[in-house]
Amino acid sequence: MSDFNPEVELARLKVQTVILRKKVYKRSRLDRYKGELLQLKRQGATTAELQRWLKDKHIKVVWTTVKRWLDNNG
Repeated sequence: MSDFNPEVELARLKVQTVILRKKVYKRSRLDRYKGELLQLKRQGATTAELQRWLKDKHIKVVWTTVKRWLDNNG
């Protein structure tokens, strides 16, 4: 006879899923310039222009990083 209990195993797996899905937020390098980036965007700056502005501030990021950041924060 097996000691397998599907209810116990499922409960254990559910707890693991919650732990694995826990989102860890790591601050973006762009968060430091949030106010400036959002103001520039509201004034009509494109994502590429924002990327160049960041480059002038010695923040090297690719276009998609700026786009994703704006999608999440703007």
